[in-house]
Amino acid sequence: MTTEAPQWFTSSYSSNGGQCIEVATNLAATHGVIPVRDTKNPNGPMLSLPTHTWSAFIALAKDAQL
Repeated sequence: MTTEAPQWFTSSYSSNGGQCIEVATNLAATHGVIPVRDTKNPNGPMLSLPTHTWSAFIALAKDAQL
């Protein structure tokens, strides 16, 4: 992916129920990607989503909450 390390975080809205993902938004501006991984498996696979795909996902999630 890059030589810059992802800085992982979990949403403050997460209730720590074990169904969480972590994201690393620090690579969005410089590399145009948002890495995503399973909180329970930090050494497992990671998805690198283009920023426009991540934005569409967030918009869909917000709409679903209404």
